Amino acid sequence: MRLKGDPSDLAFGMALGIFAGMLPIIPFQTALALFLAIFFRVSKITAIIGTWISNPFNWYFVYYLNYRLGAGILGLSDKNRGFAAVMETLQEGEEGMAVVKTLLGAGGTIIAAFLLGGLIFGIILAPISYPIFLNIFRAIARWRDARRTYKTLRAKK
Repeated sequence: MRLKGDPSDLAFGMALGIFAGMLPIIPFQTALALFLAIFFRVSKITAIIGTWISNPFNWYFVYYLNYRLGAGILGLSDKNRGFAAVMETLQEGEEGMAVVKTLLGAGGTIIAAFLLGGLIFGIILAPISYPIFLNIFRAIARWRDARRTYKTLRAKK
């Protein structure tokens, strides 16, 4: 509610954050979103907020879907110890760096599957999220304007 700025810049920042949040680079999602927001000159705050599309409460679900999509495209087997180790780390609620270490230890094909799936989901969700958040931020701007007008009229009485 306190965010100021053009609704399209706020929504674009959110979409960039959602894109970055879908990538399995847990401790670096915020840095990527911030870099993208600076590059595209949009809201840095909403970009950072958007990364929370993946959070400790849904990491398991998000990364499971990322892997399944990436593995399906790459033709990887359903039974994979590296994948099981990564998902176990997520299930246990480990810190971001522990997940990254497990992911890096899982091997190149597993990393490729997670990255490919996350990239595809990010590319799909970011453009879908933009008009949704654009409407939300426009509605907030209209509400602020109406509230400001009401306060001004009331103060003149």
